[in-house]
Amino acid sequence: MNTLNTEYKLADMGIADDDRLQIVEGLSKLLADSYSLYLKTHHYHWNVTGPMFQTLHTMFMTLYNEQWLAVDLIAERIRALGEPAPGSYEQFAALTSIVPTKGNPNATAMIRDLVEGQATVVRTARTLFSVAEQANDQPTCDLLTQRMQMHEKYAWMLRSLLED
Repeated sequence: MNTLNTEYKLADMGIADDDRLQIVEGLSKLLADSYSLYLKTHHYHWNVTGPMFQTLHTMFMTLYNEQWLAVDLIAERIRALGEPAPGSYEQFAALTSIVPTKGNPNATAMIRDLVEGQATVVRTARTLFSVAEQANDQPTCDLLTQRMQMHEKYAWMLRSLLED
């Protein structure tokens, strides 16, 4: 016997349904960007070579571990808003703005690519922020602020490796 109430509706949390669905759509894009950047960073961790190997191998591991934790937070926010989180490669490919890696670039190209990936995630989060703010969705705004702060920090750290 199924004890779940199949008539259950999402409780009114003070966010209009249209706004909630628009926020979920934006969070789904953020999740796809974050997961795609996680995969790219992990790929680079495995394949980096050259004189900066140890530094980059360690840094990339720090980045992908942080991104791994972030995707869970984003997916859980989507669930808290009452919708299923995307989770397949097909869904992520359709939603992401992250350009896939072709081949195995050299270390400098990896760094440049990850700087752009960090910036892409920031742009996605920033686009959604005004929607969440107007909907009075403080938990999503808080999540977005944290994500933007982390990705801006990592973009700066990666850019500093490219300076002469």
